[in-house]
Amino acid sequence: MADGHAQRGPAAALEAGFAHRAAQRSAWLTAGTILLIGTVMVAVSQGVNDLGLGQVAQILLRDLVPAGQFADVTVIQEKIVWHLRLPRVAMAVVGGAGLAVTGVMMQAITRNPLVSPFTIGLSPAAAFGASLAILFGALEAGFVGKYLTVGGAFLSSLLCAALVLLIAGLRAVSATTIILAGIGLTYLFSALTATIQFVATEEQLAAIVHWTFGSVNAAGWDEVMVASLLLVVAVPVFLNLAWVMNAIGAGDETAQSLGYNLRRVRLTTAVLSVLVTSGIIAFTGVIGFVGLVAPHMARLIIGNDHRWLIPFSMIVGALLLLVADTLGRSVFAPAVIPVGIVVAYVGVPLFVHLILRQRQVAGP
Repeated sequence: MADGHAQRGPAAALEAGFAHRAAQRSAWLTAGTILLIGTVMVAVSQGVNDLGLGQVAQILLRDLVPAGQFADVTVIQEKIVWHLRLPRVAMAVVGGAGLAVTGVMMQAITRNPLVSPFTIGLSPAAAFGASLAILFGALEAGFVGKYLTVGGAFLSSLLCAALVLLIAGLRAVSATTIILAGIGLTYLFSALTATIQFVATEEQLAAIVHWTFGSVNAAGWDEVMVASLLLVVAVPVFLNLAWVMNAIGAGDETAQSLGYNLRRVRLTTAVLSVLVTSGIIAFTGVIGFVGLVAPHMARLIIGNDHRWLIPFSMIVGALLLLVADTLGRSVFAPAVIPVGIVVAYVGVPLFVHLILRQRQVAGP
């Protein structure tokens, strides 16, 4: 009998430890979600004509609550929120979440914490495609020119991804090959973009530089829907691969011994990450910092277990990009600082602060 208690003791303690850790992670997810919702409300209220939080709530919940329940709003205020501010805020949330989750997945399959959509060449490739479209007349094409620029960015980033996967496939899909191919193509597309800037007119150069800053200024509901659809397709697959990512973190040999086909897993993850990233940066321009730093921030807070890390990194990425965009259009209003610039100013201090506070990264 005593032996039975002795055997159950360590198992019970281990089970209690897992339950406690799961409760902590659930609390972080809940707190992050609540914070994100609150930040969305504040972000929508900020602008040239500030609105109260009661007015924002009244507008967003107009079909659920009687008129004037929270505050009185005008038709103009409703149009400002629904057609100007909310699409921009939604694009920041979706874009930040998408860049963060693709950063997590790329870091997982390569087992390299420095990998992001930017470091494997996708963002520089998108900048080249947009620059090429601008050079060949997108500015003069009027309304169609916007879609020419977006299409050029999207196709160019897909081309870069195809080259990375082709090179990796020739040498077998390995983490090192993907990283090295991405680094090489990053320099190539950066050089190509610089060449276009050198021969562009002043007007074209200004447009190219502005696009490379990264911005959600021009986001509309169509862009939000496309980016959201890509996330809806990719995220369930990523969550389904969470255990595989945990196994890869313990080493390829461990993952293979558990029966996982790492070649197929890496290829699937890379293709979906490319589609999500390309779909986002084609609309927002180059925002390279979120995909690198948001996964680290999430990992330092919630640990390495991808079952929790994947959703939490999306929350962190959404918060990071949303806060950066809100500060960019509020601090120096009416001037608007592109979010690609502000996100570095916001993210770096937070990242350094977390690193200094965290003595060791919690395991799964």
